[in-house]
Amino acid sequence: MPKKIKILAFAGSARPGSYNAQLVRIAGRAAESAGAEVTYLDLSEISLPLFDQHTQINEGFPDAAVQLKELMPQQDGFLFSSPEYNASIAAPMKNMIDWVSRSLPGEGWKICFAGKAAAIMCASTGGLGGLRSLAHMRDILSAMHVLVLPQQVTVGNAKDAFSEDGGLNDADLQERTEALGTALVELLQGGSGGPDPG
Repeated sequence: MPKKIKILAFAGSARPGSYNAQLVRIAGRAAESAGAEVTYLDLSEISLPLFDQHTQINEGFPDAAVQLKELMPQQDGFLFSSPEYNASIAAPMKNMIDWVSRSLPGEGWKICFAGKAAAIMCASTGGLGGLRSLAHMRDILSAMHVLVLPQQVTVGNAKDAFSEDGGLNDADLQERTEALGTALVELLQGGSGGPDPG
């Protein structure tokens, strides 16, 4: 029996009712339908101090960072959805990456990220849908030795984009978001990566 694919889905927003939390769950549900086991994390519920090396050296890793560093190596891939702040990714998402990319004593380099795959998306109240932030996310994850799918999804004017049941009002956008989750699973299973969600 083939190994069950495990995916960690992140919403990089600290705002209650986050559009990005809704968006990543759409992709996550599609990944589950494709056979993956998906764990959802809301970074607003994870207490991580602002990363700096002085804190790491003198106070050690906070409990939340240790827990993430134990959870993430068990995953095969990631679904990342982060709002765009000033044409880049949100601070909670970057802070999480900075903490878990640091090595514990005896731990391999970038053990939480290296050799894994990710799909990225963004929902934004702006018209571009966070497009500029995804370029930064792609660069950061590539530097962590993560294979990032070429497909990505942006949802503009997010305030009006979601339905009451948590889906997207635009059927084509809904389909593309679901296809992104499916493509990640198929890539991790060794397939073609599935249909191109655009």
